[in-house]
Amino acid sequence: MAVILDGTQLNVEKLVRVARYGERVELPASALEKIKDCRAMLDEKIEAGEIMYGVNTGIGEFSEVVLNDEQVKQFQKYLIYNHAAGIGDPAPEEYVRGAMAGRINVHAKGRSGCRPEITQTLVEMLNKGVTPIVCQKGSVGACGDLAPMSQIALLMMGEGEAFYKGERLPGKKAMERAGIPIPGLKARDGLATINGANLLTAMSAIHLYDINRWLKQAEIACAMTLEALYANMKPYDVRLHRARGFPGAVRTAEALMRCIAGSELLAGKVKTKVQDAYSMRSTPQVIGASHDAVAFAIKQVEIELNGVGDNPIFFREDKKTLTGANFQGTPVSLPMDMIGAAVTMVCVLSERRLNRLTNPALSIGLPAFLTKGAGMFSGMMLSQYTADSLIVEQRILSMPASIQSIPAAADQEDFVSMGMNTAIKNAQIIDNAYGVLGIEFMAAAQALDFRDFKPGKGVQKAREVIREKVAHLDEDRPLYNDHTTMKKLVQSCEILERVEKEVGSLG
Repeated sequence: MAVILDGTQLNVEKLVRVARYGERVELPASALEKIKDCRAMLDEKIEAGEIMYGVNTGIGEFSEVVLNDEQVKQFQKYLIYNHAAGIGDPAPEEYVRGAMAGRINVHAKGRSGCRPEITQTLVEMLNKGVTPIVCQKGSVGACGDLAPMSQIALLMMGEGEAFYKGERLPGKKAMERAGIPIPGLKARDGLATINGANLLTAMSAIHLYDINRWLKQAEIACAMTLEALYANMKPYDVRLHRARGFPGAVRTAEALMRCIAGSELLAGKVKTKVQDAYSMRSTPQVIGASHDAVAFAIKQVEIELNGVGDNPIFFREDKKTLTGANFQGTPVSLPMDMIGAAVTMVCVLSERRLNRLTNPALSIGLPAFLTKGAGMFSGMMLSQYTADSLIVEQRILSMPASIQSIPAAADQEDFVSMGMNTAIKNAQIIDNAYGVLGIEFMAAAQALDFRDFKPGKGVQKAREVIREKVAHLDEDRPLYNDHTTMKKLVQSCEILERVEKEVGSLG
C-alpha cells in the first residue's frame, strides 16, 4: 500500500516504510491543487513586482539585494550551486529518501510556492529509485539542511549524482534511465526544494524507530541478567510503577515481567536477596525514562514532518507572504540530543549489569568472568573492556550539539541549531549501543548456561536465538567474531521478533 503524502499524516513508521523499505508514495489530487494554487499566487506577486525574500532578492546577508527580471531567472541555479557545499562521504540512501519524502509532504501543504513539477519529480524519484548522492556533513540545521538538500536539487537541473539500481551515476543519466523528465528550476523552485530541516528530521525519525526497538531488546537483555543473578522480582511489580505514574516505567516493568513469566524464579524456588543493586532494580525507571523521552521526541519529529519549514511561507487564502525562521532545526535537535543521552544512559546501566555477571564478588555464585577455567582462561573479562570503550565514546558523543551554535553569513545567521551534528552523532551512539547490548546478551546467555533452573519463556527464547549464533564459551577463543555477531544480531532485531512471537508484544 502506498504512503499518502498530503501534508498531515506522515509519521515515523510511514517515513521508515518509504525510506528503508522502498514503499511507494502518492501525492493526492487535493495536495496537488494546493501546490498549483500557491504557485499561481506567487506568479501574480512576481508579475506585480512585489519584493519577496529568496524569490527576487538574494538570501542571507544579501537579503536586501533586489534582483532584476533576468537575475530572477538565473538566481535559483546559482542558489543551488553555491549551497551544494557539503563535504565527505554520501549519506545512507535511506536518510536521503526520508528527506525527500519529508520535503514532498511539506510541499503538499501548498505554502512553499514551487511549481508542481518539482514536487512530482521528487515523487517519481522516490518511486523509481533515483536517490541523489548527498554529502552528510555541511548543514548547520538552520535555514534548513541547505547543503545536503541542494545536492537533491541539483538533479532538478540534470546535474549532480545519484544512485540508481546499485550504480553511482551522473544525475542526468540516472534520471534518463529511470524515465524521469528534468523539470529545471524557475523562480522560487530551488529554495522551495532546500529550505527546511528535512534531512536531520528524516534521520531523527529513522533513529527513533530503531531506538524504540533497541530499548525493547534492552528489556529482554535485562530480564536475562535478572534471572541469571537470582533477582528479587518485587521491584518489577507493575503496581509499584503505576503508583509513581511514569508511563515508560510501567511499560518497562510490564515488558520485563512478560519475558520472565513462567520462570521458577517467580515461583520462589530460588533464594533471592531482600534488595538488589540499583543497576538491577532501577531498570524500569531508567529504561522507562528513555521510553518517555522517545515518546516526546517522536511527537516533535512528527510535528516537523507535517509542518511548513520554509522561508518565506505563502498564505494563499490571505494572498500574503510572511518571512520568519520556520527552518530552525532546534525543535527537533533539542529533544534528539536528549535521546542520544538516553541511549548512552541505558548502555551504562547494561554495562553495570554485565559487571555483576562477570565479577565473582557480585555474581551470586557464577564462575569468575563466566568461565570454569578461571586463571588458565579469562572468559568474558575482555568483553567488559570492549563495552567500556564503546560507552566512553558514547559519553563523548552525548554532549548536546544544540548548544554549539557558531554564527555564519556575516552574523545574519548568528544562531543555528547544529541539528545535523545531533543526527550524525546519534547514529554513532546507536551503532555502539548495538554492541554494548550484544555483549550483555552474550554474557547473560553464558551465565544462564551455568544455572540449574527453568527461566521465563521470553528469556529462554532469547537464549535460544543467541545460541544459534554464538556457542557457549567453554574455553577461551578470540571474541571479536562473537562480539560482532552479537552486535549484528541486536541490530537485526531477530531476538526481539522471536521473543515477541513467544510472549506477545513488549510495547
